[in-house]
Parts: sequence; structure tokens; C-alpha cells
Amino acid sequence: MHLVPADRADHRTIDGHRVCEAIAAIGDTAHVRSWSERFSLLADPGRLALLLALHRAGPLAVTDLAVATGMRDPAVSQALRLLRTAGVVTGDKDGRVVRYRLVDEAMRPLLDECTAAEHHEPVTGPTAAAG
Repeated sequence: MHLVPADRADHRTIDGHRVCEAIAAIGDTAHVRSWSERFSLLADPGRLALLLALHRAGPLAVTDLAVATGMRDPAVSQALRLLRTAGVVTGDKDGRVVRYRLVDEAMRPLLDECTAAEHHEPVTGPTAAAG
């Protein structure tokens, strides 16, 4: 039970070696928090729809994203502000038009998985072996 933090060392365990494996799997709490925040961004259907659209279609303006997702322009803008603040998307200005694109590379495999599940496609690559 070498990985159990001192504040939990006096707790009774049943499978101590698995507790250590679980602690190793959880890893750094800051890393867990970071991924939790990413997943919370995906928890909203509107934000997820925006991310899927940007992932598959590439850079799109707010009005185009509104048409694609069925959301209103102000709702798209608000969601994009949140996604931009989280570092998931960025906007590139082209004259008076701002086109948004996905920049969080860690989000791409999650969005691939979501799209593959929707279309009943087998997922290939490293994520397929983990499932």
C-alpha cells in the first residue's frame, strides 16, 4: 500500500494492491480536474453539437454554426465564448467575419468516438484497443 496518501493510510482496505493500482490510474489530481472540465464542456448538447460541427466541417462563422446546429446566433456566441475561454476553440478574423475552429487536440479523439458511435462505425487506433 505504498501509494496510499498518509491521510488515508489508516483506512482499512480489502485489496491493497488494487488500491495502489487505482491510485496510480487516477494520477495527478490537477490532471483529473483538467479532464473533468473538458468533459463538462461536452455535457451540454449545444456545445457538443458545435464541437462536432467544427471538428468535421472545419472553421465556421457563428451564423453558419447556428444554421448547422439549429441554435440561435446569441446562444452560439455564448457557447463559443465559453469554449474559447477554455482553450478548446479559437476564432480567426477574416475581414468582418470570424471563423471558429477546434484547437484542443485532446478533444479530437473524443469527438471521433462520438461520431463513430452515432454512425455505428468501428473506432480504429489506440482508443479502440482501450474500449
